[in-house]
Amino acid sequence: MASIAQKSLFCWHDVEALGDLHRLRLVLENLPDEELMQQLEQRRGRGRNEYPVRAMWNSLVAGIVFQHPSIEQLRRELLRNGQLRDLCGCDPTRGSDAVPSASAYSRFLSTLRKRSIREALVRVFTSPVDQCYRELPGFGRRLGADGKGIASVARRRGKGAGDRRGEHDADWGCHEYVYQNERGEVQKSVKKWFGFTVHLLADTAYELPVAFTVSRASKHEVPVMRKLIRSLDRHRPHILKAAEVFTADRGYDDGTLIDLLWHEHRIKPVIDIRNLWKDGEETKLVAGTPNVVYDYQGTVSCVCMATGTQREMAYRGFEEKRGTLKYGCPAVHYGYECAGKASCPLASCIRIPLSTDRRVFTPLARSSYRWKREYAKRTALERIHSRLDRSFSLELHTIRGQEKLSVHLTLVFSVMSALALGRVRENQPNQMRSLVRPAA
Repeated sequence: MASIAQKSLFCWHDVEALGDLHRLRLVLENLPDEELMQQLEQRRGRGRNEYPVRAMWNSLVAGIVFQHPSIEQLRRELLRNGQLRDLCGCDPTRGSDAVPSASAYSRFLSTLRKRSIREALVRVFTSPVDQCYRELPGFGRRLGADGKGIASVARRRGKGAGDRRGEHDADWGCHEYVYQNERGEVQKSVKKWFGFTVHLLADTAYELPVAFTVSRASKHEVPVMRKLIRSLDRHRPHILKAAEVFTADRGYDDGTLIDLLWHEHRIKPVIDIRNLWKDGEETKLVAGTPNVVYDYQGTVSCVCMATGTQREMAYRGFEEKRGTLKYGCPAVHYGYECAGKASCPLASCIRIPLSTDRRVFTPLARSSYRWKREYAKRTALERIHSRLDRSFSLELHTIRGQEKLSVHLTLVFSVMSALALGRVRENQPNQMRSLVRPAA
């Protein structure tokens, strides 16, 4: 917390009595921002201190907690709410004059984007995440990845020469969604937006962020996620060491990413797959077998040598030392009467190496029940995205520029982690996802 060493003119005997301010108190107490405050104060030196650094920082955090989509809305709340000014650390003797001006906030946010300050700001986000690894059982074992498009409300260019209100960092992005309607017909939906994409890596059990990066909207998700994973391997390797499962939708279907996760970090990829078989075949023959086939979704079947009947084989597990998936004969496993059993050249089980097709065959077999259970947990990313839109007002944001958006998201994710830790430390783990009250 950016502690305030001043005495209030008011007597707040119990912060709990302030209602919604309790959530702000939880965040400020669990946000490791002292290093950042010291760097900002050292940078200011003996300059004007009309608006103290700690009060401005605390008020920015309050703007995130209380869903103010713009600085002007935050300033209006500070002007009318003396309790909030006092909790943020504004000078009580100055009253509403202690509220920083819009230009003061603009300069303060510009300082946060400085490279020398940015590193300390990033640690404000990473430190609560590291504390989650220590205090929350099983945190980080199941990771999920997803990209979220954030549209910009600004024009690509300003209205005239010298107009800096244009959005010069963003570009156009496009996502295609294929789904089945109520009649079973396959349809395609296309979403286009002008802005950015936030690439998020989060814990799917606790629904809390672990790492993120911001790119232009046109950037493909797969290479950005590969770069993010390699960055974690260099700077925060404990995240990849603790992870066991990586879940993502078919937009991340990539053989290189699967190899990176499993062969370098021993993380089981649970990634939906696209049908990239362009030859029109529905099944392919497993090498070295006369009658075992598989489809692009990883379902392995055997074909009866006598009748030609195709039956799905029983998944028997993954053999890590051999790097193979084990499948059992359906006649033996399920008790079928197989007319071609006597002439079948296969034993009671077969082993299929992962190298047969690295996209189709993964350490967690796509046809297994566990794969489906793990993949269902990917919806945690969608709920986090929903909170970003509704609880943290990214649907109504007025931010321009990739660096500004990255700083804002660092504040948002820091608040999410700090408030979750505060709930747990106050023995309220069932409320750790109640980050902020939804806007009316």
